[in-house]
Amino acid sequence: SSGINAEYGGFCLVQLNIICLSFPRQTSSTKQQLARFLSKLYRSTMSSSSEAIKTIVTHSGSFHCDEVVACSMLSLTNQFKNSKIVRSRDPAVIAQGDIVVDVGGVYDPKTHRYDHHQSSFTDTLDENHTIKLSSAGLVYKHFGREIIQNVLGLSDIQTEVIFYKLYDKFIEALDGIDNGVERYPPEIKARYSVNTDLGSRIGNLNPQWNDPHPNVEAGFKKALEVGKAEFLEALTFYGNAWLPARTLVEQAIAERFNIHNTGEIIVLSKYCPWKDHLFTLEKEQGIENTIKFVLFSDNSGWRIQCVPINDSSFINRRGLHKAWRGRRDEELSKISEIDGCVFVHATGFIGGNLTYEGALQMALKTLKAPDSECN
Repeated sequence: SSGINAEYGGFCLVQLNIICLSFPRQTSSTKQQLARFLSKLYRSTMSSSSEAIKTIVTHSGSFHCDEVVACSMLSLTNQFKNSKIVRSRDPAVIAQGDIVVDVGGVYDPKTHRYDHHQSSFTDTLDENHTIKLSSAGLVYKHFGREIIQNVLGLSDIQTEVIFYKLYDKFIEALDGIDNGVERYPPEIKARYSVNTDLGSRIGNLNPQWNDPHPNVEAGFKKALEVGKAEFLEALTFYGNAWLPARTLVEQAIAERFNIHNTGEIIVLSKYCPWKDHLFTLEKEQGIENTIKFVLFSDNSGWRIQCVPINDSSFINRRGLHKAWRGRRDEELSKISEIDGCVFVHATGFIGGNLTYEGALQMALKTLKAPDSECN
């Protein structure tokens, strides 16, 4: 489009000469007015051309998840949504970039330079975070709020909530992995490996070492699509599903003593993603580790789910009765002496009953049982 606009601007100047030659009797004042008009049109055309196409520069060679997601996020901003991406390590090319990510050795938001590899760089998202930012974190820090509002149209207060939640649940992991930060102390050996995370999937789009005809740029283009899709999926989940659930969980906590005098059981008026909100609200209200069970209805009856010790753990604050685990239907009802039982998972983290009363009894009997029979 820049070439077309340049040709059009040149065409305007040619027309000016033709007009002046075709109408030699026109006053000099008229000719000057025509000249000013066409000159202004030419400058406007060239200016719009330069503004419409900006350049994002990132490094060439093998690509990684952080700069892929950084470039994907920039396509959701007002300023860089129509930009072209140039992959290079040439200082002359880098200097011409309108914005530079993950290359160049400079972090300067005023000139849109967002590299994190220089030894002097130690920035985190804020004082409450300890993981050093990668290029993904840098772009998110400076453009994240704009992107959230562009995509979701939230209020400023809601945008702040989503900004920090999306960083904690999505971006921070990219920062940690790219900067070589281990999730666990080195003395703890992982029991299994995870190779299906976003970083692994994007990394696998690089050409294989023995590919006779490697095409890095094709892989990078595909990686941009994957990174953008996954970022938007996370953003829309937290904005459209996770955020509205807070009200439901808050209401359930407020009414918990109406369910039982221990206050350890809550009932959701409608199923929603509840774990994040439960832990956050417990902390805000100074009641950490209080709630043991969450009850909610589904299409086949009621569910009773145990509250884990944290939102990423498989260990429960209190598991369903050990004698019930792996049992179903009549057998489970007979053992538990509770009508309408449907199942209890083999690990004891969730169970089902045909009625609310039955699910509540499953919770109450587990609360009253000795610790040795539940944990």
